Amino acid sequence: MPSNLRYLGLDVHAETIAVAVAEPEGEVRSLGMIPNRPEAVAKLIRKLGSREHLRVCYEAGPCGYVLYWQLTRLGVHCDVVAPTLVPTKPGDRVKTDRRDAEKLARCYRAGDLTAVWVPDAAHEALRDLVRAREAAKQDQLRARHRLGKFLLRRGIRPPAGAKPWTQAHRRWLDSLHEVDHAVARLDRLEQALDAAVAAAPGTLRSVIAALQCLRGIRQVTAATIVSEVGPLSRFPHPRQLMGYSGTVPSEHSSGSRVHRGAITKTGNAHLRRVLVEAAWAYRFPPKCAKALRTRQRGQPDAITAIAWKAQHRLSTRYRRLLARGKPTPHVITVVARELVGFIWAIGVAVEREQAMAA
Repeated sequence: MPSNLRYLGLDVHAETIAVAVAEPEGEVRSLGMIPNRPEAVAKLIRKLGSREHLRVCYEAGPCGYVLYWQLTRLGVHCDVVAPTLVPTKPGDRVKTDRRDAEKLARCYRAGDLTAVWVPDAAHEALRDLVRAREAAKQDQLRARHRLGKFLLRRGIRPPAGAKPWTQAHRRWLDSLHEVDHAVARLDRLEQALDAAVAAAPGTLRSVIAALQCLRGIRQVTAATIVSEVGPLSRFPHPRQLMGYSGTVPSEHSSGSRVHRGAITKTGNAHLRRVLVEAAWAYRFPPKCAKALRTRQRGQPDAITAIAWKAQHRLSTRYRRLLARGKPTPHVITVVARELVGFIWAIGVAVEREQAMAA
């Protein structure tokens, strides 16, 4: 590694950026505060000299990747790092923007930071749409709960035999406006998602279609996986993807003592949610129903073979763990973790095939 590199740590906020630099000679110093504006960032980079010898990092957060793309266009190497993996001293009780920037610069030079995957424009657009659809679904659920509790407080009950939110129940609630609005919004977002998937790059479309060969994974779930993870082949082994999903057990071991606890819940929460939802489909014996056959139509035999193997393996795993007395939520988490391996296998196979065809 070149010894004349300067490592820049940025503590980024909506309006300001605290800047610190780790010099090649070993000094780490603060460069003060600049506005979070493109012209101020460009001016800072010009002052720091040669861009080939500059390395910049900042923590992933609500400001997104705007700064990353701006620095990349300026010809500067930039890494967006995982904030939860930044080393912290147990006794350090002082936190300021200046100290945070200096710590980032120091740790970056030492190689102690972990860079996250930065999505390209296609992945980010698809991810934003998937997350908007998820938010709309949550809004719809909250609206239903509010209305249900309001009617319960007033002693108003639906007709006999009208199960909640069936067509008969909805006809009874013909004056419902808030829930209708949520349903209409959800419909619009799902139509937009269909259009976005159809217009996505070929590799994304192929992976989304192939993942739907798995039981419990339809278009929304497949699009969520692809948009949140990015290229599945960036993980050399499925265990790394399992760790990224946060479905692996935590561990606290010392000497000969080994203790494993609850799942880590690190990584991507959106990915973990859809994995657990998909895992519930493997409670049932292996079966290729009409809807699944339709999704598998036109897919290579190698992909459908992986999906069929997943059904046998995960369904058997579910029944055996349940027979051993394990709680159902724990069993579903185990199934979700093992499902990640089959998702990885399908995604990597499709991405390699697309790369060879390109």
